[in-house]
Amino acid sequence: MLRRRTMTSCAIAGPIIRNIMMKKRVFLVLACVCGTASVLAQDLIVKRDSSRIEARVTEVSPSEVRYKRFSNPDGPTYVLPTADIHAIRYANGEEEVYELPAPKSMSSAPGTEPGSTSGSTASPAPRQYEVGDYYERGDVRGVVFQVEEDGWHGTIISLDEIMLPWCVFRKADAFATGADDLKDGMANMETLERYIAAHGLSWADFPAFEWCRGLGEGWYLPSIDEMLVAGHCYNGGSRTRYDRKARNRFNDTLREHGGKRMDRMVYYFTSTEQDADHAYTTHMDLEPPYSQPIPKHNRFLVRAVHRF
Repeated sequence: MLRRRTMTSCAIAGPIIRNIMMKKRVFLVLACVCGTASVLAQDLIVKRDSSRIEARVTEVSPSEVRYKRFSNPDGPTYVLPTADIHAIRYANGEEEVYELPAPKSMSSAPGTEPGSTSGSTASPAPRQYEVGDYYERGDVRGVVFQVEEDGWHGTIISLDEIMLPWCVFRKADAFATGADDLKDGMANMETLERYIAAHGLSWADFPAFEWCRGLGEGWYLPSIDEMLVAGHCYNGGSRTRYDRKARNRFNDTLREHGGKRMDRMVYYFTSTEQDADHAYTTHMDLEPPYSQPIPKHNRFLVRAVHRF
């Protein structure tokens, strides 16, 4: 009788123990997943010049934000004025948008326009823009080629252009960098920056990108979709008809501010690579094809863009 009872107890205990062990395994797996998600979570600071900082925000005050770089969480704490920040996208999905401070009202001195200061070199007050408008704030100058619905934000294209290769490596030495984002040229710039650091290269190996970076913070080589938008707006919002007035307005604005008119017949390089040997180009003319992969080592026109 005792033996039968013992065997029965063992028979019951076996499944219980296995169930406990299974629960422990599930708990450990969930802990690992949660831990990994926690490690990968990051905040994103979007500055007013459209540059982005992958960060871990540690402190927010009305006047400044303190953060550590996501790539170096044990490194120094950085401080950024909130006036330089457009938005913070937190790891939990929340977003905090910082409005531009209202321009200070100033009484006009004799002989000056209302709201202006004689001899002042301050940037003009924020305003709404349309395609073809000249944009200048600080050292950032260009022509607006795309605007959001509110007219306060959009993208400008550089006054100048240059003929350069996408990279210096020919077909025998070609490689894919991963800069294949169709929509976001800034993302391609960041991908290429990581590739350069990981493989001991330099920006000089990628002349088109280097030239855009040389214009200053926030400038970048546009993606194929961004340049397609530029061509669309350059032609008055459509490529189904010839809009001479829209093109002339765009090119006149370029010339009036020391720039060079856009060449509608020549292809422009974009930051979007197709494969190891080719990157996408596009032109400003009406006739398709509007997207054409070209060997990266070839020299084609390059224009930089900057968000505002």
